[in-house]
Amino acid sequence: MKKKTRKYIFVVGGVISGVGKGITTSSIGKILQSHGYKVTAMKIDPYVNVDAGTMNPTEHGEVFVLKDGDETDQDMGNYERFLGTSLSRDNYMTTGRVYLSVIEKERALAYKGKCVQVVPHIPYEVIDRINHAVDKAGAEIVVIEVGGTVGEYENILFLETARMLKIKNPDDVLFAIVSYLPTPNTVGEMKTKPTQHAVRALNSTGIQPDFIIARSNTALDEKRKEKLALFCNVTPESVISAPDVESIYDVPGNFEKDKLGDKILKRLKLKSRGTSEAWREWEGFVRKSHSAKDEVRIAVVGKYFDTGDYVLADSYLSIIEALKYSAISQGKKAKLVWLSATTFEGKNPPLSELIGFDGILVPGGFGSRGVEGKLNVIRYAREHKIPYFGICYGMQLAVIEYARNVLGYKDATSREIDPKSKHLIIDIMEGQKENMEKGNMGGSMRLGAYPAVLGKGSIARTAYGEDKIVERHRHRFEVNPEYVEALEEKGLVFSGKSPDGKLMEIAELPTSAHPFFLGTQFHPEFEARPLSPHPIFTAFIKAAIVRGKGK
Repeated sequence: MKKKTRKYIFVVGGVISGVGKGITTSSIGKILQSHGYKVTAMKIDPYVNVDAGTMNPTEHGEVFVLKDGDETDQDMGNYERFLGTSLSRDNYMTTGRVYLSVIEKERALAYKGKCVQVVPHIPYEVIDRINHAVDKAGAEIVVIEVGGTVGEYENILFLETARMLKIKNPDDVLFAIVSYLPTPNTVGEMKTKPTQHAVRALNSTGIQPDFIIARSNTALDEKRKEKLALFCNVTPESVISAPDVESIYDVPGNFEKDKLGDKILKRLKLKSRGTSEAWREWEGFVRKSHSAKDEVRIAVVGKYFDTGDYVLADSYLSIIEALKYSAISQGKKAKLVWLSATTFEGKNPPLSELIGFDGILVPGGFGSRGVEGKLNVIRYAREHKIPYFGICYGMQLAVIEYARNVLGYKDATSREIDPKSKHLIIDIMEGQKENMEKGNMGGSMRLGAYPAVLGKGSIARTAYGEDKIVERHRHRFEVNPEYVEALEEKGLVFSGKSPDGKLMEIAELPTSAHPFFLGTQFHPEFEARPLSPHPIFTAFIKAAIVRGKGK
């Protein structure tokens, strides 16, 4: 039986980072899906880190956790959301992960005494990983984003991998470079020279791009396309205009204005299988997102905002998108305001500013910085009946706040904040203490998908419409079971628990006491999709809309 031909599309970046490779990769995958093909996506990160779990979110953006527990780059979340699928650890690799695998194989004599070299053995390992991911997904086409920009030392080996793959499969490998075309204010003209240099840097690795995805503030004119074609050895039709758009979800449709899907299929010698129903649903979502005008105002109180003189909202990317999806599903536009938790610390914190919001969300995080500010915010939301949604650390702090101000345990806290406290309401899992003591922080968390059972009559049960759920986790501390009974006696409801009843997954107040006060130990944002908003986020947005109408 003849093996099906795989098709590979490599997406690389030029000129600057953050130019949109991840959204381009996601959009190409979405477009090819719309033509009837089974598509998967992969991210190659040039970092020596084995995974993204120990990276600072203000430098790298959020850590996106897959169902199997792999801690990955935030672009993996974009792939899942655009493709409407769940990916596995096979779809993500780093320099550290690849080298570690090769070294482990060498130690196990897998190379049978050969001299193991950076080339070709590292590229061979990468190719094996790509093909394994394609096989596991049952995909016909894989879109692979290579992190960084061309010309960097770090990603040379991955570009060499792509070159080697192209040599062996000339009709099955395609390259697209996403490059930035600046329009300097003092010049007033869009400049192509930086992209020309980026393409030449790519050429120096032995790769000629098939497409140039030209990122810019405004759409490219024909003169700019012709100039890039002349100096970059492509046809003008292969230069795809990618101007700034209102939403990242407009990008696939914008690409299709240049018929990118048809051009890719032609280059790969494939034929369209017609427009899928999923594409029509996507277009409907985009139209609905633009028609939503009335705002629902949500305060996001966190600590991962500041990066120098700038604000990096990417630290909470999945939460932002999940809020958008649920708001759009209700015909609203989510107006998100970033509030630093440290602002609400001290003797006279400006808590009255919170009254103007329809809802308050405290996301996940680690460490003690900003904790007292978050606790003040949570108490204010609880006492002033403002819809509150806490995620991971936001749930743990809600439980601590309740223990302090309702149970009267003034020193109630988490082992993460003060391990010497008498009342450790949040404590380390027994099975993880050994990892913590050895300093193995990357292996000390509960990661990936875990089941939970929901209590009857709860907000959570009503929102999900079922009594058993599976959600993704990323944390190392839990609600201390020694305090559960006392908390419940004072009115806090643990409406979601692990099947054995030992781990508290959801804490909430009954609607008779508060319109919406709920926290999840897991990260529901990782399961939110444009075409299927997460039910807990939607329940929160609904409560916020009600408050907005009543103000």
